[in-house]
This record gives sequence, C-alpha cells and structure tokens, in this order.
Amino acid sequence: MQVSSLNEVKIYSLSAGRSLPEWLSDRKKRALQKKDVDVRRRIELIQDFEMPTVSTKIKVSRDGQYIMAVGTYKPRVRCYDTYQLSQKFERCLDSEVVTFEILSDDYSKIVFLQCGRFVEFHSQHGHYYKTRIPKFGRDFSYHYPSCDLYFVGASSEVYRLNLEQGRFLNSLQTDASESNVCDINPVHFLFAMGTAEGKVECWDPRTRNRVGLLDCALSSVTADTEIESLPSISALKFDGALNMAVGTSTGQVLLYDLRSSNPLIVKDHHYGLPIKSIQFQRQLDLIISADSRIIKMWNKDTGKIFTSMEPEYDINDVCLYPNSGMLMTANEAPKMNIYYIPVLGPAPKWCSFLDNLTEELEENPESTVYDDYKFVTRKDLENLGLAHLIGSSLLRAYMHGFFMDIRLYHKAKMMANPFAYEEYRREKIRQKIEETRAQRVQLKKLPKVNKELALKLIEEEGEEQQVTRKRKQKNLPSLLKDDRFKVMFENPDFQVDEQSEEFRLLNPLVSKISEKRKRKLKILEELEAQEQEDEEEPEGKASDAESSESSDDEKGWVEEVRKQRKLLRQEEKVKRQERFKEDQQTLLKPQFFEIKEGEEFRSFKDSAKKQKLMKKTLGDRLKLEEKLGTLNVSDTTVGSKQATFKLKKSEQQKKQQEAEKQHRQERKALRRPASHLKSKRGRGRRFH
Repeated sequence: MQVSSLNEVKIYSLSAGRSLPEWLSDRKKRALQKKDVDVRRRIELIQDFEMPTVSTKIKVSRDGQYIMAVGTYKPRVRCYDTYQLSQKFERCLDSEVVTFEILSDDYSKIVFLQCGRFVEFHSQHGHYYKTRIPKFGRDFSYHYPSCDLYFVGASSEVYRLNLEQGRFLNSLQTDASESNVCDINPVHFLFAMGTAEGKVECWDPRTRNRVGLLDCALSSVTADTEIESLPSISALKFDGALNMAVGTSTGQVLLYDLRSSNPLIVKDHHYGLPIKSIQFQRQLDLIISADSRIIKMWNKDTGKIFTSMEPEYDINDVCLYPNSGMLMTANEAPKMNIYYIPVLGPAPKWCSFLDNLTEELEENPESTVYDDYKFVTRKDLENLGLAHLIGSSLLRAYMHGFFMDIRLYHKAKMMANPFAYEEYRREKIRQKIEETRAQRVQLKKLPKVNKELALKLIEEEGEEQQVTRKRKQKNLPSLLKDDRFKVMFENPDFQVDEQSEEFRLLNPLVSKISEKRKRKLKILEELEAQEQEDEEEPEGKASDAESSESSDDEKGWVEEVRKQRKLLRQEEKVKRQERFKEDQQTLLKPQFFEIKEGEEFRSFKDSAKKQKLMKKTLGDRLKLEEKLGTLNVSDTTVGSKQATFKLKKSEQQKKQQEAEKQHRQERKALRRPASHLKSKRGRGRRFH
C-alpha cells in the first residue's frame, strides 16, 4: 500500500504494488508471497479488480453492493460483489461501450450505449434486447418519472426512447450541431445537455420546451487562460436543486447557480485537457474534477485546492463510493485504481478494516529518506556553525545524525567555506582539459570549410573504429581522405547553410548536435590559443559546456521541431514589419504611360471595367452582351440554340469605315450626272 500526502491530506493507494499473472498456480503464488516482500505487503481489496487491457467506465449500484466496470479488449462488462470481495460475473459484448447506466438498485437492469449506434439492454440473466438509434450516441440519461431514455450525440436532435411503451417518441429539436454530454437533475428532473459550441441547453421534460441557455464557452475564458479553439462541453453534473458544474474541453470547471447566467466560480486545471468527470462531495463541500492526467479536489465556495492525485496512467473515469472516503478510477491500464482518503469519510462497511489499518500506520509512521534532504552528523553541524538548530523544525533526527534541507546545507557551506565552489570549478575545468587534449591533433586537421561536418565525420569514424575492433571487421574509407569529396571541404560554395528553413525543420536533432559541436569547437580553439600563447585558460568555458549537455539531451525531437517552427514564424513576422516600414519610407513618384497612335484616352475606369468583366463567368458575360445587343440567341427548329455575335470595333476601325462610306457616297454622286445624260440621249434618239 502506497501512502502520499498533499496539503496534510493522506491518500492511501490500495491498488499499488505488483500484480500476479492469472496463469500462475496457487502454489507458485504462495511461494512468491514468501520470497517477495512487495507481493506480501500488497493489499488486494477486491479479487481480480482489473480489465484485460483498458477500463473505460466504472459505476456503483444504488444499494452499494455491486461495482460495475466496462473495458476492452475484447469489449466486456464485469460485475464485482463487494460483500464477497470478488467478481460475480463477466459478459462479453459485440462492440465497445461508450457509457452505461444502472437502472435498478442492483445489477438486474443495465443499459449500454455502444459505438455502433447500438443500445443494448441487460437483465439479471444476461442479454435482453438490442436496438439502434439514428445517429452515433455520446451520452444518455434516464428520466425516472416517465421511463424515458434521452440520447445525445452527433446530431442536433435528442432522441427519446420510452421503456414502458417500448418505442421511440418525438425527439427534441435543439439549436446545437452536436451534443457531447447530458444529465437530469435528481430533484426537479430538469434535463440539461452540453453542446459542441460550448453552450448548455436546459429542457423541461413535461412540456418538451427549452427553458434556458447558458454560454459557458464565453464565461470560461478569463484573463489568465489561453485557448486555441472554441471550448466545448465535455462534462456535466447536477448537485441538488440549484447547483450545476460544467467541464469544458480546454480544462476549465464552471460552477453555476441555475438562477444566474454567470458562473459562481471558474476553476482551471492548467493542463489544457478535457474534463472527464465531475463529482460532488457534500460532507466537506468539495468538487472532485478530473481530466486524463490529474484528479483535483477543491472547495466549491472558495476554489481553494484541498488535495490532488496524479496516477501513473491516463484517467478515463472517476467514481466516488457513496458516503465514504473511497475513490475508484478507470485508467488506460489493466488495473483499476482504488484510493482511500480518510478525511473525506469512513471506509465502506464491507471493508471497515481499512480504518484500523490506517490508524495503525499513522501511529507508527515509517522514516523515509528524501532526495532533497542532506544527512549530516553532529560534527558536520559544528563545522557549519549550525549546532544551535538542534531541536528545531529545520533538523529531523535520524539514526546517528540529522536530515536537513539541501538548500539550507548549500547556503551554510557557502558561508563557512566561500572558496569551496571555486576549487570544485577549477577541478572540473582541469578534468575537461585532460579529456580534450587527445583531440588537439584532430583540430589542426580540420578544414576551413564545413568544420562542423568534418568534426562530425571524425567523431563517427572514431565510433566505427571501436565497433569494428570488437567485431574484427575492416575499416571503411573516410570521406575526409576521399578525393571525390575534397572540394566539399575547400570550396566555400559548398558551405552548409544551417540557418535555412529546410535545414532547421528537417534536421532539428542535427541542429541541436551542431550546437554542441560549436561549443566543442570553441573550447578546442581556445585550448589551441592557450597552448600557443602559454597563458591560462579563462575559467568557466568547460563547466558551461558540461552543464549544458544534460539539459540539451532532455528535449525531444517534437519539441525541437515546434521550437524551430515558432522561430521561423517570428523571423517571418519581423521581415514583414521591416518591409512595411520600408514601404512607408519610400516616396511614390508619378508614372507616365504612352498612348499609341490612333487611340483615345478616356479614363482608367475602362481598364477597371474590363478587369471586372474578365473575372465574371461566361454566362454572366453572355447575359451582359445580350443586353447590349452584341449577342443574339435564338432557338432553331431542331431544338438547339443558335448564337450570333457582333464584334466590337475600335475607334480606328470606325474612322476607317466612316472614311470608306464617305468615299463611296462621293463616287456615287459623281456617277449620277453621267448616267442622267446617257438617259436623255437615249430618249432623244428614240423620239426621232
């Protein structure tokens, strides 16, 4: 049993310790208990309280006798009898369970909402009936007065299934695109549902009308919170007739009074993870909220943290055993955790021995050695000048000495011997110099171009030589000695640009290693200069390189890529600002355009109209040309369309046509007198 304490609240983890495999025989299990101390000290409160792979939901029946849990794989439900401290039955299902509800006081009536839109009913003997809902469901609630099941999910409708009549009723039409959670008030049976838009809609089941709407997404955003998207509702729970707690997908918990649209208090988990579960502890006025990483208990009036727990694995669900201090969790692991917190309440009656066990542990506390404490003897305290602290709370007696805070120890040692750190620093620098002396010859061989790449190849060559010596293989030729790659270390055009975007994004670890190599090159160059000038090396160079090695190795590849992307965005933003400043400083000069001969300049509006016309679709342009008269569309006898176009003429063409027309008219005028005389002569001859 593992004991932890936060804010002077002791938490006993009853499921901590090694679990024995199921395939072991009873004889081997007894032998392991005799040999292994950890196995002998572990507490198995309920036998086989686990799932094959993952547990998703866990609930307690209303009579408190049965604990039911669902998990995978394969999808199954397990029922545990607390009076027998063992498993009562196990049933396998066709698909994974989203959530379930125990309708009766015991395990005789259960409803499962499954992934494939199935709703499965189980009775005491087993499977009873299965039906489907139109859309994928995410949560449901049971309305006891009318025997209606309310289903919410990937739809704007709330589906109602009446268990007394055995048929679906008219659904509730909401304004939300999707709904995530729902709950029914146990006092006045008000139905509330949390939507994907961050709102909570309240409905009256008697009139089937919406009676209230809360915008929780807007209220959850405060001055201290940073969000990347619109918060949606991920958890919902009623407390009594007037209180309601709402959990968001960004990690905030809002406590509402139903008579007000503003939250009484907003609590942030500071992890940015969706709230998975909300429970109320009425004896101490606490709210137990949980995301996938942490379980927090805080006062609902002040918001002050009472205590918190961080399990080893991600949390899927939290269940508080009624009227007790026991807490159970479903995790992303086979074992389901059981915690006992004596401050919250007594142990359940079926495991009342836990109270006696915890009282004995509190009477005989075990001494624990901590990493952040330093063990000192009485002689060490006299040397440090801290003998007067014996008997105070700063020293804790243990065996033949005392434990004291490591920070206090360092401060006292610094005051007692101020040059101890300088001596330690010089010693470290001397060790670093001794380690790097063997590399001075290699430094002289480094080329002028791509020094870091050459140093990398030298290091890899040394590692390969060690491997080949062990395996007794032949050494491969070095790239530095190969004439084909000689130009790469001589011509500056082949210099690797480490500041380019492609290098920084595709090679984040290479860039990190190159930073180490730059420090190494700097140290080696300083050592070479020291050897030439016969001067002492300035202190601090080697120790800085040594201290930075451990911090660089802690970051992973993903964090480095995100960092490089952030730096690139910042650099691009700075460049845009500089370009904007340059544009503001430049003076605009007038530009002159030359007009060709035979063309008239009207205005710049014509070109703008032409550009707008070109952006339009072909249909719009045809309609416009038909209005202007340049296009004629008519139906033919066959049933098809016939289009006649009139091409637009330029000013020069119009002038040319007018000149030709005038010329034809003049020629026609000259022909008229000649034709008139011929006609007169012809008439005279005929007359005579």
